[in-house]
Amino acid sequence: MRPRKTAMVLAGAAVLAASGLVAANSTAEPLAGDPPDGGPAIWEVSDLSPDEVRDLEETGFDVAEYHDGTADVIGGEAVADSLRERGLDPHFEDSLYKSVADTGVAAEGSYYGGYKTPDLHIDHLDEVAADNPELATAYDVGDSWLKTQGEGGYDIKAICLTDKQEGDCELSPDSAKPRISIVAQIHAREIATGEIAWRYMDYLVEGYGSDDRVTELLDTTEVWIVPIANPDGVDIVASGGDRPVLQRKNANDSGGECGGRFGIDLNRNHSYQWGDETTDPCAETYQGEGAASEPEVQALEGLFDKIHPDQRGEGDGEAAPADTRDVMISLHAYGEYVIVPWGYTPDTPPNDAELRELGGAIASHNGYRVGSGSETVGYTSSGTTDDYTYGVMGIASYTFEVGGQSGECGGFFPQYSCLEGDLWSTNRDALTEAGLAAGAPYGG
Repeated sequence: MRPRKTAMVLAGAAVLAASGLVAANSTAEPLAGDPPDGGPAIWEVSDLSPDEVRDLEETGFDVAEYHDGTADVIGGEAVADSLRERGLDPHFEDSLYKSVADTGVAAEGSYYGGYKTPDLHIDHLDEVAADNPELATAYDVGDSWLKTQGEGGYDIKAICLTDKQEGDCELSPDSAKPRISIVAQIHAREIATGEIAWRYMDYLVEGYGSDDRVTELLDTTEVWIVPIANPDGVDIVASGGDRPVLQRKNANDSGGECGGRFGIDLNRNHSYQWGDETTDPCAETYQGEGAASEPEVQALEGLFDKIHPDQRGEGDGEAAPADTRDVMISLHAYGEYVIVPWGYTPDTPPNDAELRELGGAIASHNGYRVGSGSETVGYTSSGTTDDYTYGVMGIASYTFEVGGQSGECGGFFPQYSCLEGDLWSTNRDALTEAGLAAGAPYGG
């Protein structure tokens, strides 16, 4: 096992794990109280404007989703009481934790019925590369925040999969084959996304030569996967075992005492159009002290810059040309959406029609709704991964919001057995559709 920090970071996480609650004030102090199932819950709050939702976030509430005037807020009964004190009317929607069944297939060292720790993910990626040298190359692309502090932590690992010919899978944007890059668990608590990345690696190496679509994909395209973009955060999530900790952000606790809600939101920290999110270190969407301040984001941007050519002009209004290549998918949860840029503004990007056309082809496999962030989750988000890869390089970029809103297979912590159904198989085929389009995602 890799060493990790156990003092302030995991102590704060333990507070959150024990209470199962989120804060309802700017200092994010944990609140007492129990939701209907004795653990944290999803509360539905209606008739909210975007400004009211932003105010909830900036005052410490954990807003998981917002659309059509309705927000999902995570927390215990005390959080619901705090919402009522603001004149709102929260309704219990679902328990956050699902039943944990013994599937008989859980790997040793896994948690919550079978989900994988960062150690297992990293070891698996290395094993896939070692066992399939003709198809796979592994890279260490950076470090987690705790590792940069000398307090344990992890490497950020990536794997390239293709039928390797001379020059394939090199850290150079001048590749012979087009590329798709797939990033999972940048938000640590969105645990199904890392499992999808794990399974997709296996699906590709096991299916090459026997599955026609997999063979076509790996013959023509490089598939780059970062299965765990936020390993410190995932380590904190996994420390809760059958009651995973609600850690969304990384483990950077330099912002002060946050009652278990420390960290920087890595999907608000990218350098493109950074700076329009909250400056409260205890808020779940805290953007950090500067653009790309976090080592995890630096690792992702460094990888993207090495493997994807820059195909856009300087201005936001300048379209990427029709012959642009490459695709990027960032896996998140939840909502069942395929989200297109822009995230930072409700305005449409210059390649909007092409992005939506390919998005529709992708969504034909998973059944998700295609739209911008404003049209789907209901708010704008600056400093996101897909805005970076589209805005800087012009590549076709998407965010998948995996899974439904409620039920055993919904929310942040779906039952592990749900992965055998729609969470895995439909997104497997959606990822493959995106990969096969990487040579000409805009139809050029």
